[in-house]
Amino acid sequence: MPHTIGPTATTTAADTADTTTDTPSSASASVDSLPWEELVTSALLGTDRRPPAPRGGPVPADAPAALLDAAALHTVRRRAGLLPAVPEARPEPAAPDPRPALPEAARHRLAHLLADRSAPSGGGRRGTAPDLTELIPQWLAIANRRGFRAPAALLPPLLDAARARTDLRPQALAFAGPRGRWLAGLNPDWKFALRGSVSGAPQTDTTDPDAVARLWEEGLFAERVALLDAVRAQDPPAGLALLTTTWSAERAEDRLMFLDSLRSGLDDADEPFLEQALSDRSRNVRATAAELLSALPGSALAGRMAARAMSCVHPDRTGDVTSIAVEAPHECDAAMQRDGVMAVPPTGRGERSWWLGQLVEATPLGVWEERFGGRPAEEVVALPVADDWGDELHTAWCRAAVRQRNPRWARALLGHPSAPVASGPGTASIAERSKLLAILDSGERASWVAGFIAAHGLSEAFQLLGVCTVPWAGPLGRAVVDALDIARDGGSYPWSFSGVMGLAERCLDPAEADRLEVLTAAQNEQEGASPGAGGYWSEAFQRLVSTLRLRAAMEAELMA
Repeated sequence: MPHTIGPTATTTAADTADTTTDTPSSASASVDSLPWEELVTSALLGTDRRPPAPRGGPVPADAPAALLDAAALHTVRRRAGLLPAVPEARPEPAAPDPRPALPEAARHRLAHLLADRSAPSGGGRRGTAPDLTELIPQWLAIANRRGFRAPAALLPPLLDAARARTDLRPQALAFAGPRGRWLAGLNPDWKFALRGSVSGAPQTDTTDPDAVARLWEEGLFAERVALLDAVRAQDPPAGLALLTTTWSAERAEDRLMFLDSLRSGLDDADEPFLEQALSDRSRNVRATAAELLSALPGSALAGRMAARAMSCVHPDRTGDVTSIAVEAPHECDAAMQRDGVMAVPPTGRGERSWWLGQLVEATPLGVWEERFGGRPAEEVVALPVADDWGDELHTAWCRAAVRQRNPRWARALLGHPSAPVASGPGTASIAERSKLLAILDSGERASWVAGFIAAHGLSEAFQLLGVCTVPWAGPLGRAVVDALDIARDGGSYPWSFSGVMGLAERCLDPAEADRLEVLTAAQNEQEGASPGAGGYWSEAFQRLVSTLRLRAAMEAELMA
């Protein structure tokens, strides 16, 4: 039976006799001369609908066989006609990395952590196994503190992990070192590693004026921001001088980012430049300049804002009681707007309270101690405020304490940790309290949060714990463990505390594992408890204990 290529019916002998008018050899030669694309079209449509022959030329007697023969011939020609690739230049070797190699156990641990990163994660209950992905940042931080270099074979998975998680990049690139940056130059997927060094600073020598000027004039925006940050960190006046060379020619959004770099090393020498920026074309640039100036208590802007604020907030003595009287501004004039006061309030805010808050926020906090008869911050914030202006005034003081990094006022506004949240001296906002806590030193911060947890439990402590120094040791660690024990005894599901449990796995001192061991046993179901809650709690504590012990093992391996 005759054969064909394509989806149509086979040709008949009569058809072949009618269409074959030339010798087979001449017909085959004509098929061989067809372009490859014509052969492909004939194969797709079928040789009876599109015979493999030149237009008006002879059709071979066995069209399917001629098509296959021609395709084979074309294939040989195409393969034989390939030109050898031109070899590229061999890359220069990576710069040497003098850091010591990892201990063998630590190297195996890192390989395990990076391999688990790509393992599929199942849904539902987490089980009792530690989440190894969340331990990579801690492992890298310890390895970098110890000064080890990354094993060459683990650089690709390490760079892949850093590519997928931006939070890993600073520590991962520090650990990868010069060989990691060299390798990143050979793979476009890792180009993020070439944008700057591990701290975001450029790889340009900031002590070379020519190199700095060249990068500042020719670099990408991200490189220029990193350069300004690096120069500013080493020599604040030099960073300011660099910024002034191109300030007037920069785009508004770029000026805003560059201005933000002045937060590092901000001092009175920056005031003239910032004062000029108050007249910038961009509203956001003007607002940022005003914010920076208000962080300088001796600046002219701080003095102007203090004068306005004191005209609105003053002592009100009635009998033997001193209270605070407030008369919010009635307008926001052009001078106030030039000093950074935004005239239009957010939706839901009154204009006068909005203007008042901005004035108080930009006023040096020491002004209020003088304003109220030399009282310390603790007594000033405890004074009653007339006409329900207390919340607005205290919230503005909180923002001022954060902006001016004033621990004395932060301490006063936080109050005693055991005080009811809604009746604190400063603000009931947990977010505001976490910002105030960040101003205190690590020991005082941990002690305050431990007292808060002991008095109020864990339900509102998540943000507060996030600003505490790791590991949570001493009173803070004990307070967290005790609060988790109380929550378990309450009979609720541990999911309500999943955020705190996750933080505890990463932040508790590994030495707390022994104290937690007793909590891993499943309890009998208590009356009124959620069904199955005891088993869930047991599972959560087993995971916590195993994670803490794994962290202890990781540290021991890196100390070897």
